[in-house]
Amino acid sequence: MTNRDTAAAWEYHNATKHTYWSVRLETHQLDWANEPLPFKLYRGLEPIRLPRDLTATDVPCLEAIACPDYPAEKEAPDLATLASLLYFSAGITKRIRYPGGDIYFRAAACTGALYHIDLYLVCGDLPGLPAGVYHFGPHDFALRRLREGDYRSVLVAASGGEPSLAEAPAALVFASTFWRNAWKYRARTYRHCFWDSGTILANLLAIAAAHRLPARVVLGYAEAPVDHLLGLDGRREASLFLVALGKGAPVVGGPPESLPPLALQTVPVSARQVEYPAIVAMHRASSLESGAEAARWRGEPPPLPLPAPSGPLFSLQPREGSASETVEAVVLRRGSTRRFDRARSIGFDELSTVVRAASRGIPADFLPARGLGLNRLFLLVHAVEGLPSGAYLYRQEAEALELLREGDFRTYGGYLALEQPLGADACADLFLLSPLGPVLERFGNRGYRAAQLEAGTVGGKVYLAAYALGRGATGLTFYDDDVVSFFSPAARDHAVMFLTAVGVPRRARRRSR
Repeated sequence: MTNRDTAAAWEYHNATKHTYWSVRLETHQLDWANEPLPFKLYRGLEPIRLPRDLTATDVPCLEAIACPDYPAEKEAPDLATLASLLYFSAGITKRIRYPGGDIYFRAAACTGALYHIDLYLVCGDLPGLPAGVYHFGPHDFALRRLREGDYRSVLVAASGGEPSLAEAPAALVFASTFWRNAWKYRARTYRHCFWDSGTILANLLAIAAAHRLPARVVLGYAEAPVDHLLGLDGRREASLFLVALGKGAPVVGGPPESLPPLALQTVPVSARQVEYPAIVAMHRASSLESGAEAARWRGEPPPLPLPAPSGPLFSLQPREGSASETVEAVVLRRGSTRRFDRARSIGFDELSTVVRAASRGIPADFLPARGLGLNRLFLLVHAVEGLPSGAYLYRQEAEALELLREGDFRTYGGYLALEQPLGADACADLFLLSPLGPVLERFGNRGYRAAQLEAGTVGGKVYLAAYALGRGATGLTFYDDDVVSFFSPAARDHAVMFLTAVGVPRRARRRSR
């Protein structure tokens, strides 16, 4: 099946929907004896320790999130900058020790805290680091060299000569070990690949902007040569996308005529891995075969016209300026809010600031320079001062929220969020929905990856913006068709990609003696 046969994307999406009855008839039990490791561990490779004295910036978080407008000055990352990028995007920010083991808290949110996303670095000679292919190990904050030498040409050829890669001194490759998430979520894991890499990507882009380092996401590339370079089999482990870092160090020459396979040993992920055919099928159906196909694939998204507004418009009122904590401070404080205080509200200026910061745009080879490209933002507002409760659509061309339906929908908000109280107790629920028909027509099955990745990254920006304002946020799953039905007719023929709830965290009460 080729990328253009879009029946595969529809089949996968429809087969992995949550419904009222699918949740109640669920019989899957977690096999705790077969729980996967949260890290990829290589045997016999010496760690290259990354510096712990991370370079701090003074860039406010809300300013860094708006990366499309931020000036890029640095041409190449040095080792200290790389350490900062890796730590604040995919590093361990906190560890709590328990008698039964340790709990690790990461810089970005991940479904089920299962951390199935790995980062690989492919670079030329950098200040403090020789050219090579490296794996980042969060468990000991170190790089391990998989190949010695400059292999950036493999990425350039696989992408069909994508300009940002051709001039980048370094690139990060995001990859997933499917089983580390499928242990709990089974076939739905392929959605989570782009949700979870998207939240990491949101952090990475903000940190890169704070360091004034150019960064661009590349989804148009052929997987096979990149997976071979990294030693991934493309079935249990596979690359997801690339991020070009820096500018001004052109790649010279083409890829090597032959590249020996990596024969590196790793610690088994768990005693037994279970393969889900739906994941393998969807990944293969959305893969590209060559650099030439990748070059044809990339480009502007399809036009997604909307009918004229039929409800009242509420123009965004974001806070003036971008005064907030630095992006590093916000990442260290960020978490997934476990409980919202239902009795408290946020201001319309705060919601406006979150919406504007999260939707400014993502530098990517499949998205417009500004704004959302493949998704639309729908909101369910419960407790926002200065804004009537109800259902809304964000009209990005007018920077305004259109009221679709007024009313108190707290209870239904909790239901839509898979009957989780957080969806009802939040001040607002932000849903990203994609009109998949034209997206798949333009980009093929790979458009499904693109829509999920944009949504996951926007969701990650919502996280950062909410915490920058002193509020809380958490990602939630949902009843797919019920969300579409609730926001219709505006959401007719859409598919739900991501949900983030924003509100006021409820602090645990201290017990009296």
